[in-house]
This record gives sequence, C-alpha cells and structure tokens, in this order.
Amino acid sequence: MSVDNKVFLSFKSLPRNVALARLVVASMLAEDEILLSELDEIKVAVSEAVSNAIIHGYLNDGEKTVEMEVTLSGGLLSVRVSDTGVGIEDVGLAMKPNYSQIEERLGLGFCFMQSFMDEVLVQSAVGKGTTVTLRKKLGGRVESLFNASE
Repeated sequence: MSVDNKVFLSFKSLPRNVALARLVVASMLAEDEILLSELDEIKVAVSEAVSNAIIHGYLNDGEKTVEMEVTLSGGLLSVRVSDTGVGIEDVGLAMKPNYSQIEERLGLGFCFMQSFMDEVLVQSAVGKGTTVTLRKKLGGRVESLFNASE
C-alpha cells in the first residue's frame, strides 16, 4: 500500500502544543471526504494521546520532547505519539475507565481514544516511555487494522 502523505513532528512537551498536534492532523485530512463529526473525534483522540505524553509521560516537564508521526495511506489514518518518559507499569489497568495515577484527573483519555478510533495500540516500558498508535479507516470501520498492516 502506497503512502499518500506522511508527517513527522517533534515538539516540546508543552500543553499549548496539543493544539499544534490537532492542527497537523486536521490539515492532513483537509482534502479528504470526511465528516466534520469524524474529524472532531479524531482531533479529540489525538489531543488525549498528546496530553497523556505531556501530563503522565513527562509529568508536565516542558523541556522534554514528544514525537508524532501522522500517516495517511489508502484511506487509513495512523497517528503515532511517543514519549521517552516514565512509562506505564500496567497498560491494561491504565486503559480502564476512570483510572488515573493523578487524583485530579478523570482517567478517560484512553476511553475517548478507543471510542473515537478503530484501534488503539499502547506500547510502554517503565522508565523508557510510551508509544500510542491510533488508527482509523476514514469513512468506515475495519475488523483489524493492526493485524492487516503490521
């Protein structure tokens, strides 16, 4: 499958860069036939992934770097957000609704990502960081994007 477009972005782990990440993804999809509601859902999922890297991965240390890779290929959107922060000890537990290690957080980030994207893959190692991959087939659902393309 050929790649229609690909962007790699590296930015400081500052809260204001969440908007930058959303804008990059929205710009990548500007010429595609996509419902506004679908675009909004994708932007929320991307915001949650980037926010998690900043808040949980780097504990709000604005001097760290978040990396994001956005690929559009044959109607499949893939967004990979990576940090080299603290990592997640138990990914399964972290993905459960209302779970957060930070008391004032709601713990709904992964829930939003899972409900708005076709697939969410989380790879993490304590002390080494986390990579979240979001995939969505634009205009429809597919059974298993990860098995088909990895």
